[in-house]
Amino acid sequence: MLVYTLLCLLFLPAITSHAQDTTGNRMIRDSLARRHAMPVQRDTVIVDPTVIDSLPVDYKALHSPRKAAFYSAVLPGLGQIYNREYWKVPLVYAALGVSTGVFIWNMDKYKEFRDAYRMRRANQNNPAYEDKYPNYTNSDLTYLRDAYRQYVDYSVLVFVAAYALNIVDATVFAHLRQFDISDDLSIRISPTLLNNRTPGIGLRLSLGPRKAKPGLAFR
Repeated sequence: MLVYTLLCLLFLPAITSHAQDTTGNRMIRDSLARRHAMPVQRDTVIVDPTVIDSLPVDYKALHSPRKAAFYSAVLPGLGQIYNREYWKVPLVYAALGVSTGVFIWNMDKYKEFRDAYRMRRANQNNPAYEDKYPNYTNSDLTYLRDAYRQYVDYSVLVFVAAYALNIVDATVFAHLRQFDISDDLSIRISPTLLNNRTPGIGLRLSLGPRKAKPGLAFR
């Protein structure tokens, strides 16, 4: 009887632990089965359309530099009108008008001295010929002819430069109209690491309007 009691006392903890292990495993399996059977609910983000509709939206028409360049190439000053810089139009036409006037005047002088030299050479043996420039020698006439011919070339280059400057001005200022800097100026100072080693202070300067964030509702 004593031996039987001792054996029961020895095997009782093993039986109890086995029963507890079996019950715990059954409970874990039941929990996993219920978890897989239940549908998984994910976090969803719902955008409130009433909030989005109430946000101020600023639709600004795109200002095209290509259009400004094309307009100025077709008609000088039209690109400046497209850029709404109307005060530049008189300057453009003044530059083109002056260069055109200088070209015409130089061309007339060139033709005048050229024809005078030709007439003198053609009538050098004609006693009835009246020389228009009796005080000028042949060398003087050829010099003036060549000088005004060179001035004609210069005036053409000035006209072309003024025309090209008209196109460049319209294109550049059309590009500059894309840079919209508002009065909203923000600055932020925060600690940072220089070259990922030395501690320092970082400065961030932001130019431009702050963008409004749409309202979000989390469920």
